[in-house]
Amino acid sequence: MTAHAALRALLQVALLVVLPPLLPGIVARVKARVAGRQGPPLLQLYFDLARLVRKGEVKSRTAGPVFHLGPVVGAAGALAAGLLVPGPGAPALLSFPGDLFLLTGLLAAGRFATVLAALDTGSAFEGMGAAREVTFASLAEPALFVCLLVLSRATGELSLSGVLGPALPAAWAQWAPALLLCAVALFVLALAENARIPVDDPTTHLELTMIHEVMVLDHSGPDFALVLYGAAVKLYVFGALLARLALGGTGRGILPGAVGLLAGLALFAGAVGLVESSMARLRLVRVPQLLVGAGVLSLFAFVLLVR
Repeated sequence: MTAHAALRALLQVALLVVLPPLLPGIVARVKARVAGRQGPPLLQLYFDLARLVRKGEVKSRTAGPVFHLGPVVGAAGALAAGLLVPGPGAPALLSFPGDLFLLTGLLAAGRFATVLAALDTGSAFEGMGAAREVTFASLAEPALFVCLLVLSRATGELSLSGVLGPALPAAWAQWAPALLLCAVALFVLALAENARIPVDDPTTHLELTMIHEVMVLDHSGPDFALVLYGAAVKLYVFGALLARLALGGTGRGILPGAVGLLAGLALFAGAVGLVESSMARLRLVRVPQLLVGAGVLSLFAFVLLVR
């Protein structure tokens, strides 16, 4: 490996490991500014993670080994998915034909482990949240899969590095309407997959509205730190996908690519904050309609490509 390639790989790993906790901070700061408040520090999640890893844990007497595997598998799955996303001005660290399908599998594996950990507590309350999570996931995951098929069809590539690489600008020139529909659907799915408003509210503790948060109520200390970190990495993965898609790539060099990626992630986090500031959380019976709408948009995009 050349020094240039090693530098690119090191930068990709550093961004994937260090940057994700900053995105929730940007979201919270945007929401606070819109509401006329100062808001928490941008680095608040870093402080929270450092505090949690130093604390002990309290767990249910009925919880077994699966309870501890949930946060580990969830965070590891999100990090592995991040390795498949192209970095600044370079292909992904893990790139091969068909890796875009592995991306959906890794995200699904993380969710599955979280659901099992929630059920392992023996709490009916957490079981309710797990049931809601898998119900909405059954609608979100097919839509995400179709969005990736649209990108693959438009670019003629089978890997994320090819789909979001040099072939993307030409695809925008030829298939702009389809890719625009795909980008909108991906943004809606990003809100749903990351438990953001209008699908879920990560700051609520109301029994009738909780989805993701109720599944991790029993986690504490380092386990809860892994839950929060895994959620931040997952938000980073979706933000990086949308940034690469919307910007048509992020530059061919390391520095232009890094600047483009950081700008795209900041815009993504700002857009999430604006959405959460301008609308209320949907009623649970309306969430499937939103996810079906995202699926319909992705199907329309696919129809435009195959007509």
